Amino acid sequence: MKPFATIPVLMTAGILAGSCSRAPTYEVAWEPLPVPAEVAATLAAGHPGESVLIPGFDLATAPRMPFETSAMPSPQYLISDDPEYIRVPEAVALREQVAPGDVRLYVYNVNGLQDPEAPTRISAVIANDGGEAMTVRFRNYSFQGPTKNYFSAGKNGLKDFWTRAYLPEPLVVPPGASAPLDARSEQSVATYNDLVHGFYEFTIDQPATISVVQTDPNTPSVVANDRIAEPLPTKSHSGAGRGKFLTSNIAVRTPQGYVMDSADGPVQLVVADGETDPWVVGTESTLPGTEAVLKGNYGVMYDIEIPYESSDGRGLALVTWNYRYNPEAWCGGMAACVVVGDGVHPGGVVLLPEDQLNTKSAPECVVIQTFAPPAAGETGRVTLTYSPPGASCLPTPLVFVPIDLP
Repeated sequence: MKPFATIPVLMTAGILAGSCSRAPTYEVAWEPLPVPAEVAATLAAGHPGESVLIPGFDLATAPRMPFETSAMPSPQYLISDDPEYIRVPEAVALREQVAPGDVRLYVYNVNGLQDPEAPTRISAVIANDGGEAMTVRFRNYSFQGPTKNYFSAGKNGLKDFWTRAYLPEPLVVPPGASAPLDARSEQSVATYNDLVHGFYEFTIDQPATISVVQTDPNTPSVVANDRIAEPLPTKSHSGAGRGKFLTSNIAVRTPQGYVMDSADGPVQLVVADGETDPWVVGTESTLPGTEAVLKGNYGVMYDIEIPYESSDGRGLALVTWNYRYNPEAWCGGMAACVVVGDGVHPGGVVLLPEDQLNTKSAPECVVIQTFAPPAAGETGRVTLTYSPPGASCLPTPLVFVPIDLP
């Protein structure tokens, strides 16, 4: 996965406890940033997923809104992304035990066999550690790859996961036996630098061990897994991390007393930056007693709700952009996917961008949704499900820009 960075924090002041409405004494800590009329008009005309150009307007200067996070009920979350590049012909990149219940698994591994180049299969194996037959029931499913188009894998992986366009039939594993978790992954062949991107959520009724295995295409992953004693060591410098994380669903709410107001000008919400929103921590089987850190919070689901009002009668355009753009590095593009609530346009799953592979640099941004101004004295609500997009540099700011709507 790609590097991450942080952006400067502009703090707010005077947040009061109470209802979700503006208290008379509340004051923000910034002067409203003016929005050029041509920028507002361009954003107002944009549709969810559309790439638009807004020259002369720097989204990075928007102040950051205050927010609070809290853990929500979460599945047991496993991620295999360290080492990201598997440079051993036959190896286990992840091996973790899970209890009966809900499991989320993110496989983000690359065939790293360069000298000599050799095809491989990269597949997850689930072993039934219980005394009865285990049934695996999929709730969400996405398999992208093998592919060298990492941006497509990252954003379409989230799209397929959320839309549930395909769900495998339940998988039954006898006690003491193992099976490939995903038949599509098991049947695929990865060449050098191909990414295998699998994102799954499922329920099991027996304790299990889950491994991510690379082997040659003629060897079943179950066979290879049985003869590999230990996973590869972590590389630390390559990939976001690996292990088991018990917090993978996070609620994002504004503090009591704060309501986003279009009259306060543009404002941005920034999660998954590692500072104001820390990385989730868990455990890793090869390093007992130590803390595993998921740098980037890839695969974590953010449930975002933001109340808003419009004391000046303007609506809001919600956009994102690649503020990390650097053509010399990994951050030359950004591609994402979100689930957004209803606004001026119907809500749903939105590819960012929809009209091209990725968004590169300012002045380009991508429209997510537009929101009409609530009636005077009333409060609207923005709802969004966001997950840090694989293959893109983080964070990916979510920026609210006041606009005039017809």
